[in-house]
Amino acid sequence: MSPKIQIFTDGACSGNPGPGGWAYLLRYGEYEKLGSGGEPHTTNNKMELQAVIEALKVLKKPCAIAVYTDSQYVRKGMLEWIAGWQKKGWKNAKGDAVKNQDLWQALLALSKIHEMEWHWVKGHSGHPENDRVDEAARLAIKGNA
Repeated sequence: MSPKIQIFTDGACSGNPGPGGWAYLLRYGEYEKLGSGGEPHTTNNKMELQAVIEALKVLKKPCAIAVYTDSQYVRKGMLEWIAGWQKKGWKNAKGDAVKNQDLWQALLALSKIHEMEWHWVKGHSGHPENDRVDEAARLAIKGNA
């Protein structure tokens, strides 16, 4: 594996559902890439997932990656819930279909290519990179409202 890449992600939504935005900051040594986008009608959870998916899609080869997200939904989904969902045929603990299954499956497929670490950071707490992606995601909402 290559040296570790840091990925900071955030998703945002104006209303839930409503217009949404996602953003990532990919950092490898001194190199940084900021990416963002959005949708006119979505949910916050979808945007949180899309941010990580879009960041991973940029990578051209397997890497060691540390993902930093303020979304427990994304972090716990990947570390705690996804194996159970798969075993149950993409059903949750209540037996209902897992929401955002298409995005979870895309994220799972991309994450299998890499050596992944998942970190949670408290949102809106002065974490510089989280603040940057939060601002970029919110700006992306304006372009999709």
